[in-house]
Amino acid sequence: MPDITVADRVAIHETIALHGHLADDRAWDRLDEVFADDVVFDLTDYGYGTLHGLRAMRDLARGSRDAANQPMGHHVTNIVIVGQDRENVRVRSKALAVAADGTSASAVYEDVLLREPRGWRIGYRKVVARRGPAVG
Repeated sequence: MPDITVADRVAIHETIALHGHLADDRAWDRLDEVFADDVVFDLTDYGYGTLHGLRAMRDLARGSRDAANQPMGHHVTNIVIVGQDRENVRVRSKALAVAADGTSASAVYEDVLLREPRGWRIGYRKVVARRGPAVG
């Protein structure tokens, strides 16, 4: 893969950012605009294990669509490309989630994006929970 261009960087940032809009809009049928069909989505830190493929992601999302713990707002920031090889780029970003009661949570997204004919797609995402130290 040649060097990542400015246009690639913008497309990668927009792909990652679009996920938050789709999640907040509950637009599960549009997840293919962000994720590869065979995506591996690691939610182990949140008790959901690792999901394989868009269908598994959609099934989980639809099953928890109205759950009280579903964030009202998904935000992403500090997006940086941390590596690349011939087939993909590795990206790290910060995720913030805001619940209906105003509480918030932080996580790190560890992504691998692939350049597909339809544009950049996340082929792998690990969501790493950021938790404070345990209180006595």
